[in-house]
Amino acid sequence: MQDTKLFETILGIAKPWSIGRGELTTAEERVDLWLEHEATTWPCPECGTVLPGFDHAAERTWRHLDTCQFQTYVHASIPRVQCPTDGVKQVRVPWAEPRSRFTLLMERLIIDLILQCSTLTGACRIVGISWDEAWGVMARAVARGRAQKTAREIPYLGVDEKAFRKYRQYHTIVSDIEQGTVEYVGAGHGAETLSTFYDGLTPPQRQAIKAVAMDMWDPYIKATRTSLPQGEDCIVFDRFHAMGQLTTAVDRVRKQEHRDLQETTGDSPLKGTKYLWLYSAENLPERHRETFEELRHTHLKVARAWAIKEQARQLWNYRQLAAAKRFFQRWYHWARCSRLRPVAQAAATLHNYRDGVLRYVRHPITNGVAEGLNSKIMSIKRKACGFRNADHFTIAIYFHCGGLELYPR
Repeated sequence: MQDTKLFETILGIAKPWSIGRGELTTAEERVDLWLEHEATTWPCPECGTVLPGFDHAAERTWRHLDTCQFQTYVHASIPRVQCPTDGVKQVRVPWAEPRSRFTLLMERLIIDLILQCSTLTGACRIVGISWDEAWGVMARAVARGRAQKTAREIPYLGVDEKAFRKYRQYHTIVSDIEQGTVEYVGAGHGAETLSTFYDGLTPPQRQAIKAVAMDMWDPYIKATRTSLPQGEDCIVFDRFHAMGQLTTAVDRVRKQEHRDLQETTGDSPLKGTKYLWLYSAENLPERHRETFEELRHTHLKVARAWAIKEQARQLWNYRQLAAAKRFFQRWYHWARCSRLRPVAQAAATLHNYRDGVLRYVRHPITNGVAEGLNSKIMSIKRKACGFRNADHFTIAIYFHCGGLELYPR
């Protein structure tokens, strides 16, 4: 087989295109291939009208997959057509996408490397390209994937926020709980940011939403209440966020009691026990169980606060709303009458948002998927040593977490 025929097969070149000549430069470890075409007609890239060639654009170069250790480049002058509807346009070539400087196969390799390395720098070092070139591939992949993504109905959504930079600069992240993918990234964490996502949905998509898991952030509540036909009836407050408020209250009780004991007796049995009170009963390490049991059965205020927190966890086991309401009312009375101010404050917060908390009985969903995506986003951000550009941060999230079809066809 001739060398040109070999490369035509590898590149997938077919008529009217063919490889006219090739050049091997051993000193530079480089292979250059020049493509030419037969006299023929071409379809307009916009409307598809078949037209004769008008002229040629200046010669362009595309980087292809390496031939062994030799970098391989493809050169061609792309024909242009003069369309009566769309004007003068360059025709599309079968080996590369418009405005790309890489062949389709090379773009696929770069995308795979970025996904595996999680950083542009790592992919650049492996294939020997610049950061800007790698970023161009990444941005095109996200634009291509989002354009190809079909609108579908998503029954369960998770809404969370992610810090972009210091000084309270946040992004709103909307995720598909069942698929574990990011569906929307918006700058800011106000009601207008989330409303933008809802407004971009079709009426059937909005109607198909059964529940939205979120924390107790009023702007998100307002946007969901006003933008969805189900209104507030589809809001489910994240159980882990709710329990986090009670855990924080227990820690505040411990700190205050520890200070009081130190001041009055000069010694405190709570010294070094901070993390014991943050555990749930079943997760307490075995080596600490005996010590903790002794503390728990004393008359310490923190022991009472911990018991109230543990009792609240039983709420998430209920599957009948009436029974859950009765349990919550009894627990709330206990917490409010505990004479433990941090616990009473946390209980009051849960009581104020009780409808969304109790809605977990009907829609047992959490923001666990969103928190997992947040951890992945944090890893991407850390490996990139942060992002100064909000748009770059958004593209990186869609690329790694969007569940998009990234590869060119």
